[in-house]
Amino acid sequence: MALNHLRQLISGGFLQPDDRIRQEQLAEDLGCSVIPVREALKTLEAEGQVQYVPHRGYHVTRLSIDELTETYLIRRLLEDEIVRIAAPRLGPDDFAEFDRLMDSMESASTAADIATMITLNRDFHFRLFERADRPRMVDFIRMLWQATDSYRARYYADAPARERVDREHRSIVDALRAGEVDRAVEELDRHRGHAVAALASSLENDQPRPDSED
Repeated sequence: MALNHLRQLISGGFLQPDDRIRQEQLAEDLGCSVIPVREALKTLEAEGQVQYVPHRGYHVTRLSIDELTETYLIRRLLEDEIVRIAAPRLGPDDFAEFDRLMDSMESASTAADIATMITLNRDFHFRLFERADRPRMVDFIRMLWQATDSYRARYYADAPARERVDREHRSIVDALRAGEVDRAVEELDRHRGHAVAALASSLENDQPRPDSED
């Protein structure tokens, strides 16, 4: 429960890079002891999503531009390959689910419901990845996604970015539906490229925020 709650706070942008995570407050909010919160933080620390600093406690990890770019490069290598494996296995049920997810995502985008859009976006991509039946590859990709979760919300906060994401998803599915795997991979590369460029630009202007008083 604590782990899922923290993941949602980070991926939904409620906890931003450099934000301090107050264990006692989280435990109170969840109606549990501090122990499961600490265990959850250790799991997130192992994934690189949070960092522990002596005398300051846990903070959401701040990525450098180099770290962000490297993460997306590794994602490209894995995701391009897994899409090539998955594409021939897609059937009518998969495309019906893609259509449902895209429709729901576009509604969330219009309503500026960023948290819902982030969840649907993840469901969309991992529906495709999981069709490859390569669980270890999917696990590696999921870890890479989690490493940048705290930045995804700021990308979706921009309305033109949300609209672009919706168009790009349609283009990816159109290519897959037509059996044009190379084009689908190219569309996916552009899709990631727009995200990393926008986030890198945001990071250039980012300055760490000092802790607020307890």
